[in-house]
Amino acid sequence: MTPNFALTIVLVLMSEFVKVSTLEAISPGEVVSSDVNGQEVAVYNVDGKIYATSNICPHQGGPMAEGMLDGDQIICPWHAWVFDVKDGSSPVNPRMKIPCYEVKVEGSDIFVKI
Repeated sequence: MTPNFALTIVLVLMSEFVKVSTLEAISPGEVVSSDVNGQEVAVYNVDGKIYATSNICPHQGGPMAEGMLDGDQIICPWHAWVFDVKDGSSPVNPRMKIPCYEVKVEGSDIFVKI
């Protein structure tokens, strides 16, 4: 197997949707963490709409799923850095951004693609 072929397989596997939770498990205003292909992901329920970001704060690695969700903004529990879960932007520091991931809901199952 050539190195390019192996890389293609890894990229294809990483780009698939993975089930992370159910709608029943995440009430509006709540956050849960999940593992997607070895990456920590925070999954948010903002008024019934589901979003996903990295679970690792870009500031100093705080666990975002342990933070407080205030509307569509997550506040990191370690140093109170704030990020918009819809687009990853920070209203405090526009140069900082948290990675956001594609989400789909099928029935009551929540899937995330990295």
